[in-house]
Amino acid sequence: MTMPPASGSPGAESPLVQALQALLDAEHAAVYGYGVVGARSDGTARDRARTAYDAHRARRDEVEQLIVGQGGRPRASAPAYGLPFAVGTGGDAARLAAHLEEGVAAHLADVVASAEGERRKTAARWLREAALAGVAWRGSTVAFPGLPEQTGQTGSTASGPAVPAGAAADPGRPS
Repeated sequence: MTMPPASGSPGAESPLVQALQALLDAEHAAVYGYGVVGARSDGTARDRARTAYDAHRARRDEVEQLIVGQGGRPRASAPAYGLPFAVGTGGDAARLAAHLEEGVAAHLADVVASAEGERRKTAARWLREAALAGVAWRGSTVAFPGLPEQTGQTGSTASGPAVPAGAAADPGRPS
């Protein structure tokens, strides 16, 4: 998902703030997407979806604070998001959850690359969490989570979790 910087001229934000803004977009979409996952899941999968929903809300809030701490203005969530595929069954919901985690991981890899010190350690920990969550939902691992260009992955997984309704996928990510 690509949106212009919230204030100032395009490109006025530091590479770290730009990476954090893109991560924030992915977290907004993940919060939305996990609402769908929870609605299409039952039993333990629904419980896992609720836990993931809460975790992404908390991370979204932390990312907003990191952006403010870097002098940026966090972007708001889109009013609606389009899903990358129809979600009608529990299996579809698990596939969407894995897709959400892969999209977040891709943006977390960018934050790891842009950050230093404690921020980099935090982003790396979050990347690990997203990779493990993706494995749990998918049931298998991928090489280099968060770096789809290194895994040979193609398709919508690399573009992020979901896109605002009516918007194009993130052109900064392979699709």
